[in-house]
Amino acid sequence: MVSWNSVPLEITYQVLGWISFVAWSVSFYPQVILNFRRKSVVGLNFDFVLLNLTKHSSYMIYNVVLFFSSTVQQQYFQKYGRDQMIPVAANDVAFSMHAVLLTIITLFQIAIYERGVQKVSKISMAIVSVVWLAAAVCFFVALPNHSWLWLINFFKPS
Repeated sequence: MVSWNSVPLEITYQVLGWISFVAWSVSFYPQVILNFRRKSVVGLNFDFVLLNLTKHSSYMIYNVVLFFSSTVQQQYFQKYGRDQMIPVAANDVAFSMHAVLLTIITLFQIAIYERGVQKVSKISMAIVSVVWLAAAVCFFVALPNHSWLWLINFFKPS
């Protein structure tokens, strides 16, 4: 595994990564707290929450697999060279897992709290269905050759 060639650069990278994790993670709490206090999700855009779950789940799959899977890491090194670092850090994994958890909590609040006549739009349901269907198709395309790096790149943020 490649290591940093500068300790100050590595420390800066780690510190900024965790600051970013905290800053972005904090942004989820005001809505969850507001929903809890009001026992209502009236005014919350349900499409946004559903699309966010898809986005953050995709990001989590990419981060977790590339960070923890030695098989995918070997495929990464074969493609990009052993002199390249894996482009996922622990704070990326932590953020994406946290984002999925808080988005699921928000969806749970949508299910149990007053929501008026609001619902998820058909177009958002269609978009999410097509995205996950495409992911399933890609999984079966990757399966015969164990092209896991190719597969997780489907989930990579652009």
